[in-house]
Amino acid sequence: MHVVITGGAGFLGQKLARKLLLGAKLTGPDGQKHEVTKLTLFDVAAPAADIAQDKRVKVVTGDIGDKATVDGVVTDAAASVFHLAAVVSAGAEADFDLGMRVNLDGTRHVLEACRRLPAPPHVVFTSSVAVYGGDMPAVIKDDTPMTPQTSYGAQKAMGEFMVNDMSRKGFIDGRALRLPTIVVRPGKPNKAASTWASSIIREPLQGDSVECPVEPTTEMYVLSPRRMVESFLHAHELPAASLGFNRAMFLPGITVPVSAMLESLKKAGGQAAVDKVKFVPDANIRRIVAGWPMRFDPARAKSLGFKADDNFDQIVQGFVEDDLRRNVA
Repeated sequence: MHVVITGGAGFLGQKLARKLLLGAKLTGPDGQKHEVTKLTLFDVAAPAADIAQDKRVKVVTGDIGDKATVDGVVTDAAASVFHLAAVVSAGAEADFDLGMRVNLDGTRHVLEACRRLPAPPHVVFTSSVAVYGGDMPAVIKDDTPMTPQTSYGAQKAMGEFMVNDMSRKGFIDGRALRLPTIVVRPGKPNKAASTWASSIIREPLQGDSVECPVEPTTEMYVLSPRRMVESFLHAHELPAASLGFNRAMFLPGITVPVSAMLESLKKAGGQAAVDKVKFVPDANIRRIVAGWPMRFDPARAKSLGFKADDNFDQIVQGFVEDDLRRNVA
């Protein structure tokens, strides 16, 4: 079975790739479960060497905004596509044209390529809770209208509409997952407005100082990489009949204030780790984060079997086991 991951060199793309290469089975267009025999990873950069060297892996680097390139990635042999590639929130807000090229045009290129496949592929699209914003209710529910207040959120909302319509037409069998903030992200800080939520855990546990641009009372709706990879696979395997017309849903997460994040950091790294976090206000980041919803009632996703992490301690421990120890080794 041939699977394509766009954004395959990103941290979630690589975690998903490793899971698939370890033998996870996916349902193909024939309705039967298959192991992955070919895995195409498409991104602007190459994935880690241990993934790229696997004989089942094909690495393609290029611009998702270029239609011809995407057409060469999503070939006739592809049975499933995980579309993770995106310009992140602050990056899309700072460069409108880049965000539109990657997040909107790139998504359309991927879906159009999927449309031409011999059998409608399963497509898992990563959307975001940034599709909500502005004057929101205290708790976001499944029937809360999308009201994005950033270019990133608007681009993700448009992607959801394309997934719904192409699924309605029978071109694809799509699922759109509105992701919480994923923490703890390994590697280096990126341009996401939420990057600090990982940095204030990751850097201190690696012995480095870090600046936090928001206040200790600031809350974030979060999910761990472990749960996110589980959610990707679970979404892929859901029967189309269980989804109906609306293929989009926000995932269960937990709402955690920065102060509680630091308590979990203290349990993992001691007071010395907490002392490495310095609060340095950033008005732009605070403005963007203040426009995001922080409380959700994910009734639909829970009814479909998606799960959140139990607590933030568990999220930090997962980072220590999966990424920190891997890096040390």
